[in-house]
Amino acid sequence: MAPRVLISDALSPAAVQIFKDQGVETDFQPNLGKDKDKLAEIIGNYDGLAIRSNTKVTAKLLEKATRLKVIGRAGIGVDNVDIPAATAKGIIVMNTPFGNSITTAEHAIAMMFAIAREIPAADASTQAGKWEKNRFMGVEITAKTLGIIGCGNIGSIVATRANGLQMRVIAFDPFLTPERAKELGVEKVELDDLLARADFITLHTPLTPQTKGIISAENLAKTKKGVRIINCARGELIDENAVRAALESGQIAGGAFDVFAEEPATKNVLFGLPNVVCTPHLGASTTEAQENVALQVAEQMSDYLMRGAITNALNFPSITAAEAPKLTPFVALAEKLGSFAGQLTDSEVRKITITYEGNVAELKTKALTAAAIAGFLRPMLSDVNVVSAPIVAKERGIVIDEVTRAAEGDYESLITFSVTTDKQERAVAGTVFQDGKPRILSIKGIKVDAEFAPTMIYITNEDKPGFIGRFAGELGDAKVNIATFALGRDKPGGSAIALVEVDGDVPPATLDKIQALPGVKQAKTIRF
Repeated sequence: MAPRVLISDALSPAAVQIFKDQGVETDFQPNLGKDKDKLAEIIGNYDGLAIRSNTKVTAKLLEKATRLKVIGRAGIGVDNVDIPAATAKGIIVMNTPFGNSITTAEHAIAMMFAIAREIPAADASTQAGKWEKNRFMGVEITAKTLGIIGCGNIGSIVATRANGLQMRVIAFDPFLTPERAKELGVEKVELDDLLARADFITLHTPLTPQTKGIISAENLAKTKKGVRIINCARGELIDENAVRAALESGQIAGGAFDVFAEEPATKNVLFGLPNVVCTPHLGASTTEAQENVALQVAEQMSDYLMRGAITNALNFPSITAAEAPKLTPFVALAEKLGSFAGQLTDSEVRKITITYEGNVAELKTKALTAAAIAGFLRPMLSDVNVVSAPIVAKERGIVIDEVTRAAEGDYESLITFSVTTDKQERAVAGTVFQDGKPRILSIKGIKVDAEFAPTMIYITNEDKPGFIGRFAGELGDAKVNIATFALGRDKPGGSAIALVEVDGDVPPATLDKIQALPGVKQAKTIRF
């Protein structure tokens, strides 16, 4: 059955056509996002939900979204999506972070010109019949210092445009490498240095606990008197009351704001000042940008629903369409190895180490690790999924380590899942053969060779003659049929492992009898 996507906000007809061309059944209801009750009534019928900003995807709505696999936001901001709730339900949340980058950067440059030359006020004055030529004395852009806070995708575009305007560009961004700064033609500086030197400051950083209120009263006191500030990123990056006070005192000569702490901003402390320019969150509002993000979200959602490719997801690693087929069998292997270890773990987990050797180490190991952790946690937490597993593990204080290295043994690819608890360390390893089927190759360092099966009996025992016969006899007495039998031992007479595929369930009483056999240390039913 073809996947179904609901488009609940206005989206380009070309984007709707992309869904259809890719084989995705599409229901286009551009005004539905404003009707949360009607949306809740029908959301359970869809595999995908494509939105802009009008649709609010709440935890309550997601409770009704029983089929939903992916939410696609045409645009960068996902404030209207409850990402933790979506993650808990295993729903991929995608945005389109690059479709409106140029548009937003251009708007920041336009706002800089607007406050440098007081264009909005001069326009209003002139159209009112005044000719106040001497009133509007602006400043040149050329040779001025532009301080960019956040030199990522949008900030870097602003930097290149400012270089073309022959400005001196400095940037504060902890993640900006010296090589990238040189490539952009900017000087990487610390925040205090930027505040002290910049004639213009433009904000292009995400809103995080570290960046919230970064333009504070304390930081404004460090700026050059007469600085001009542009914010086309997030309203909460500035302390609006402190900025107003600085505008009134002349510490800030002019401000240009496209975003506000509360939107829609029908009133704001920054309104009404003669040296302020305000626009209603127009950063992404161009015909080209709106078309780009719509087409991009349709492509991304279609690729995921039809081919398993994940692009620009906010809660899962990206996987290309070419990678997805190669990754799929190893995802199954990782999840089953994790599940095997999880079913054997009954004490407090301190650490999980997942080692990738050989060709598998070159794949998207973050996705494999997420699958492995989901498999491990699921015996204890039935509602955990591949998307939510890493967060759930972190919340429980479990340390997750990934190790990648070249092949060291007989296999082109090998995954080893190791669990450290307060009592012991246990490891299980496996690979995927040419037939695409995952196999267990070792348990606790003892070599075995077994396919995963729906029901298996796992036994650890002392390697002594006669055990196999007694064990098989107990299963025979219980009329439990053995399908396959894999054995391994560390040395003759040492520790041994049996991994037995059986048809159907093993009665608890029979398992108790097996556990009571001489030399048996553990007997447990494992299900996949």
